[in-house]
Amino acid sequence: MNRAFKFRIYPNSFQQELISKTFGCVRFVHNRMLGEKIEYYNECGQSLKVTPAKYKREYEFLKEVDSLALANAQLNLEVAYRNFFRNKSFGFPKYKSKKNERKSYTTNLVNGNIRIDDGMLVLPKLGKVRIKQHRSIPEDYKLKSVTVSQSASGKHHVAILYEYDYIVKPKPIEKIVGLDFSMKELYISSEDTKPNYPGYYRQSLHKLARLQRALSKMTKYSNNYRKQRNKIAKLHEHIANQRKDFLHKQSRQIANAYDCVAIEDLNMKGMSQALNFGKSVSDNGWGIFVSFLDYKLLEDGKVLIKVDKWFPSSKTCSVCGAIKKELSMSERIYQCDCGNVLDRDVNAAINIKNEALRLLSVA
Repeated sequence: MNRAFKFRIYPNSFQQELISKTFGCVRFVHNRMLGEKIEYYNECGQSLKVTPAKYKREYEFLKEVDSLALANAQLNLEVAYRNFFRNKSFGFPKYKSKKNERKSYTTNLVNGNIRIDDGMLVLPKLGKVRIKQHRSIPEDYKLKSVTVSQSASGKHHVAILYEYDYIVKPKPIEKIVGLDFSMKELYISSEDTKPNYPGYYRQSLHKLARLQRALSKMTKYSNNYRKQRNKIAKLHEHIANQRKDFLHKQSRQIANAYDCVAIEDLNMKGMSQALNFGKSVSDNGWGIFVSFLDYKLLEDGKVLIKVDKWFPSSKTCSVCGAIKKELSMSERIYQCDCGNVLDRDVNAAINIKNEALRLLSVA
């Protein structure tokens, strides 16, 4: 299995300049290769394979950066290109913009050129870079690659990918829970439990509005403008880190407590657009929560079941199975002719759990 460890690094001024140059070269190579591919396909109707080595003769500055970073740019473009022609839902590869504040490049381990040595990370071309290593790495893990990135606030991070041998032993399903998506609480379980989700973005709206108001009055691209943009980026980064910390803790609690978790397979992007709940859905972080929960359960040999999004979990009675034809969003209490009176979301969570049990019995 593979596992990535993310650490913050503190490059010196020379290393920062070289990292920025590598970002630019990776973007340059990606755009040139994509442009040639498009031009060749329009002329000949066939795919063209190009390599970064082709451009090094003409552009000497490409020789100053890590060659594996350029090679990975080529591989990533090839994968994106093939995915588009196999499945149009992936979208056609796009040109990389210089204005994108989030930048990254990936380099691979070759002959021990990458290693962590006494609080320093050794990287190709950069040499030793100071690293904030907040967790130890097991000795049997094998390093594969490193992705160097820069956030919108200007901070540098590395994601170090390791490979390790791990045999997942499936656990017998004894405890199962259903989770129904909730805009306010993140989820409501079939056992009527709900996390006290703080809504970090909503809490910071006033401060964010004040910072953006000040930005709007500044001269574009002036020094003060750039400083103010950096303050806004830092605030957004802080909100995202708060959200991820909360979602990691919640997903770990559920993965430890249950052998099987059932959820609805929701399209969060479509939901935010259709219902005009963009801010609430984004602040909720349900999609991130599901991805965290998925890999945690997988590592523990447990199961995540996604119930079809068209399954009428809210309209179905969890006691008798009757389905209501009409159920408005304002009705928060589910009432059935059989006498079942239950919170609407708890009723839906129980139905999701029961549907997961049915799917397990069929399988």
